[in-house]
Amino acid sequence: MALPQLSQDISPADMDRMVENATRASNFLKAISHEGRLMILCHLVSGEKSVTELEQLLSARQAAVSQQLSRLRLEGLVVPRREGKAIFYRLADDRPQRMLEVVYELFCTDAS
Repeated sequence: MALPQLSQDISPADMDRMVENATRASNFLKAISHEGRLMILCHLVSGEKSVTELEQLLSARQAAVSQQLSRLRLEGLVVPRREGKAIFYRLADDRPQRMLEVVYELFCTDAS
């Protein structure tokens, strides 16, 4: 998809919409800019995981994993589900996966 061309004669309403979108995008990028949060999202691409599973996969303490999940939840990137005492998380929508695919292509393939 090609990026739109910006011009000097952009309307105030379009500029407001652009600023709002830039703010949303900035918050999204900040949320995934931490390596721990990025790794959590990578694990959740394959499906729902419990906090305990994420702790084991990341070799991290429960407090650290919970803190990162809290930020991801705040930004609307993950959704929790409680089952008894266990809490499971999944991706809220396809945005994180789409972004991870780009990150993978740019940083993780042999071509990079």
